[in-house]
Parts: sequence; structure tokens; C-alpha cells
Amino acid sequence: MTLASIDQLGSSEPFIADIEKQRRAAMAADPAILGEIYQDDINIAIWERELTSTLQESVAEFVAANRSFQASFTVAPDCALRGIRNVLAGTGQAELSEDIASLVEMFAFLFDIRRVGLRLATLDRAMCPRFHVDKVPCRMVATYHGVATEWLPHEAVDRSRLGPAGHGSADNVSGVFRASNDIQQLGCGAVALLKGELWEGNENAGLVHRSPAVDIDESRLLLTLDFCN
Repeated sequence: MTLASIDQLGSSEPFIADIEKQRRAAMAADPAILGEIYQDDINIAIWERELTSTLQESVAEFVAANRSFQASFTVAPDCALRGIRNVLAGTGQAELSEDIASLVEMFAFLFDIRRVGLRLATLDRAMCPRFHVDKVPCRMVATYHGVATEWLPHEAVDRSRLGPAGHGSADNVSGVFRASNDIQQLGCGAVALLKGELWEGNENAGLVHRSPAVDIDESRLLLTLDFCN
């Protein structure tokens, strides 16, 4: 551990960053960047892509008409498109179905898994509003509409303030990070792999992230993919 007291928001106690494990982000406009998640010192890999204008427009229409949409199911990569089309039947979301199916196939291939846990949801509030780590090996996230996931670089986190140790305080006063400009945010359309605490060798180094605040009358469309037991 190392001690730092730089611009901590709302706390008089010193900021403690963990430097025993070095972690960093990998990001590029090429989907091949996602393979960097296998590097020991990478805890987030980001494919910085932009959605097509037609997909953006159709998703915006879908979100406006489906403010409480929730779908959660398990799918095999070789029949992902059929399953997703069934869930989105009658919504005119052919391009979205194809895009999600391609991400399922990519996720399954990358980790050599036969089934994927898929969740697609329209959200009008922050689902996980406080910074946290996931007790999973790795999770793929992609926001198709609205504001996207926020995350913190490893060296900007005081992990002793995560979860119950924060005593219920808001992130900006708990001391989990030093300064507001430490907070990073994915772009809408970007695809990210978030390495969790259950990845072998990544204990106490899982990617710290949270759901963003959503303005009144605004919504997000969020996709998450997980390993399926």
C-alpha cells in the first residue's frame, strides 16, 4: 500500500491506493483489443466503436416505446440470433438482434464457453449507483442508448472504502476515489470487458465501476454478458 492525500472529496482521512498489483486499461477502435483482457495487468479492455446511424435511430425508438423492457436468459452462441430475435419479436430490431448475437459469439469464443448469460434492459435509474467490483471472472457490457458505465483506474481507488466499509456514504464523500476527474466513462456503443474478482490472480484488483446517474425522462439500453455455470 502507499499513502496519498491528493484532493480527496469530502473526507479528511488519507487516501490509500493499492500498488501491490498494477492494473491498467487497454482500449482501441479494433475489436481485437478485447483479447488483451488475458494480460495479467489489464482489468478493463475497451473496444471503442460507434454504432451505425440506423442502429442508433431504431434503438432510440425502441427505448421510447419500451421504458420497462427487461430480458434475461441463457443462450448458446450457435443459436444466439434466433433466441434474441424471439425476445425482440415484433419490435423491428433486426440490426440490434444481429449486433447482440455477434457480441455473444465473440464473448463465447474469447472465453471458450458454450453458454452465455445475457441481460438486456431499459433503465431509467442507476442500477448500481455506487462504485463496486463484480464477483465474477469477467463481464461484457455495452450501452446501446443513453449514458454508459463509469469506472475508476486501479491506482485511483481506495479499496478499503468499497462496499460496507463506506458506511453507506455517497461515493463523493466516502473516499473511495480522490478527485472527480479520476472517474472514467465508456462511450455509448463501446464494448468493454470488465475483469472481476473471480478471475484467477485478480483478487483485490477487479475493475471498480458503477451505473451512471440518469436524467429525468432519459433512459439507457444496457447489455451485459456473463459466464454461465
